[in-house]
Amino acid sequence: MKATLQKLALPALHLLPPEAAHGVALKALRLGLGPAHGPITSSRLATNVAGLALPNPIGLAAGFDKNAMAVEPLLRSGFGFIEVGAATPRPQPGNPKPRLFRLAPDAAAINRFGFNNAGMDSIAKRLARPRSGIVGINLGANKDSPNRAEDFARVLTRIGPNVDFATVNVSSPNTERLRDLQGKDALTALLTGVMDARAALKVPLPVFLKIAPDLDDIALGEIVEVALETGISGIIATNTTLSREGLQSAHAAQAGGLSGQPLFEPSTRVLARLSQLTQGALPLIGVGGISTPEQAFAKILAGASAVQLYTALVYKGIGLAADLAHGLDALMAKNGIANIADAVGTDKEAYL
Repeated sequence: MKATLQKLALPALHLLPPEAAHGVALKALRLGLGPAHGPITSSRLATNVAGLALPNPIGLAAGFDKNAMAVEPLLRSGFGFIEVGAATPRPQPGNPKPRLFRLAPDAAAINRFGFNNAGMDSIAKRLARPRSGIVGINLGANKDSPNRAEDFARVLTRIGPNVDFATVNVSSPNTERLRDLQGKDALTALLTGVMDARAALKVPLPVFLKIAPDLDDIALGEIVEVALETGISGIIATNTTLSREGLQSAHAAQAGGLSGQPLFEPSTRVLARLSQLTQGALPLIGVGGISTPEQAFAKILAGASAVQLYTALVYKGIGLAADLAHGLDALMAKNGIANIADAVGTDKEAYL
């Protein structure tokens, strides 16, 4: 019955403006109208990423539940882990509306939210509640902060005790000059501050770095060098892109970050290159354009130990998480793979 309701709900949601539809979807989840599979797992799907014991490698990317409003319903939807946020020290409204656009002909979306969120104190209180799965926080910086690098450490200090992992987000294109923090010197200083804050927590909290897809080979090499030097736990590849190549939608010229199907190939190339550069020294999480089990499997073959999705939920619904987990399990069984870890990076050259 719930599956039928979800199929009927998608066309209705698409009659609403995108951001309003997103709000309705979150409210529906909180009311118990989403799927309730519980943790989907098997001996093939269960894996360990940077010390996180995941029932399956299908994760929810940051941005869907910015304020940790529907954590438990999302964990029951079939995801192996979820990431909330981005959270900033102080609440901020983000950029003016409209700031989210569906690109249906391209199975994509463009957003320029600008780290709209309720602030770290509010989010920390919600994340202090008991839950049934792995939850991480995406760390952000206030737009008007005099020291953005310090903001990331502040949010980790406040929310770190209430989560299972944290992600340093320096790759959103919607906060002016934020991506400048991906440069070698700035990134080293930022990650050193974050890792100092983690050490003060006195818990083995994995810290990931989320990077942009619009980086050349030199920049990727520098990021890997900094990641290894600072001791972070892994890299998430990738955030949204500024590219508009090949788009058909009338909204293609909107400012902001592009996500969805057009991001699959460029983000997978970056992922494969990172896998080549790190040589297994750092776990990678693949994000960008995943909407089928085959695409999730491709990310794993390219070097991802786990994957995350978001935009595909706009077009296929929240039930996609369970579909991907079951489909990935079937693909591994078909290919004689005993566990997902055995497939990681085994065909990265095909995606370079």
